[in-house]
Amino acid sequence: MHIVADENIPFLEAFFAGLPGITRLERLPGRQLQRSQLTGCDALLVRSVTPVNQALLAETPIRFVGTATIGTDHVDHDWLHQQGIAFASAPGCNAEGVVDYVLSTLVRHCQQQQVSLWQRSVGIVGAGNVGGRLWRRLQALGVRVHACDPPRQMAGERGLESLEAILQQDLICLHTPLTTSGPHATLHLLDGPRLAALKGHQLLLNAGRGPVVDNGALVSRLQQPDAPRVCLDVWEGEPQVMLGLLPLVWQGSPHIAGYSLEGKARGTAMLYQAFCRHLGLTPQVKLAEVLPPPLQMSVTGGGEAPLTQAILAAYDPRGDQERFMASQQGSQELRAQGFDQLRKTYPVRREYASHRVAGIKDLATARLFTAAGFTVAED
Repeated sequence: MHIVADENIPFLEAFFAGLPGITRLERLPGRQLQRSQLTGCDALLVRSVTPVNQALLAETPIRFVGTATIGTDHVDHDWLHQQGIAFASAPGCNAEGVVDYVLSTLVRHCQQQQVSLWQRSVGIVGAGNVGGRLWRRLQALGVRVHACDPPRQMAGERGLESLEAILQQDLICLHTPLTTSGPHATLHLLDGPRLAALKGHQLLLNAGRGPVVDNGALVSRLQQPDAPRVCLDVWEGEPQVMLGLLPLVWQGSPHIAGYSLEGKARGTAMLYQAFCRHLGLTPQVKLAEVLPPPLQMSVTGGGEAPLTQAILAAYDPRGDQERFMASQQGSQELRAQGFDQLRKTYPVRREYASHRVAGIKDLATARLFTAAGFTVAED
């Protein structure tokens, strides 16, 4: 059995190499994948950069497709179903990593503004795998947080508010899927008029899908007075970034919010488990067996100060910002290559939960660290 996988899917050999009947595991660049490369392939494992549809898979022997991502808008589900091709995704695999990214970014922003995160209100658009986790984590921390998710609200979920209410908050976080039709389409959800209503004291953070924000309208807004701060991890048209946008953005990164080591490993593990079910096999490899041991962290003092220090010690987004800015030089083609190269060579980042924190002396501080997602050592 021949498996083709995106070259950036980690731990592939650890999970798949030992399966009975596997004769070849082949890694290829996901963004350049061609149908001619799949003529002898039985299974395809991708990430979000590979459109999976009839054009890619027609007249190939592929019977299983898996994407190591939460989002699946790059996959033609209807065509796969019509062809009887099994499909699996990895819902929630990197959600904790994205929440860590967002929390570190919010803390960094508040530090620069010389205010506490607890003095600001957070609005979340999209309360699914990522947004829902962010909502619960901020609530556990005691931060003022509001969430919007019209489909969930229509289904009866309580506590959700209107988009207009969310856009009034100090820190606005976008975590919606990309949908182009229907009553709650998210394509250009933040268009010119909605961007124009944002103010200079606000932060707009998009770690969902790039086209949820009209990037052209965003360029215009950021050149006007009283513009909000903007953090973009996702971009309309990526791997190409709209000319003139990056210098106007307070913080930018190349779609790596969920690139924690644990998130990557979790995504591969979920595909492995789904593939085993497809083959009628019992999974033998466990996620804990492929991950390195937790990192050790020590703090002193109590309250919010050591927590914010620990958050930026675990992950400081400035490193990603600096590398991304350096990569966006030269021609449009070179900048696109730089975008993908950063994703391919992304440094190891551990989730907050993989940091074992020692030195905490009081229960209130221990509860704060636990609420933020860290593992508190028992003295």
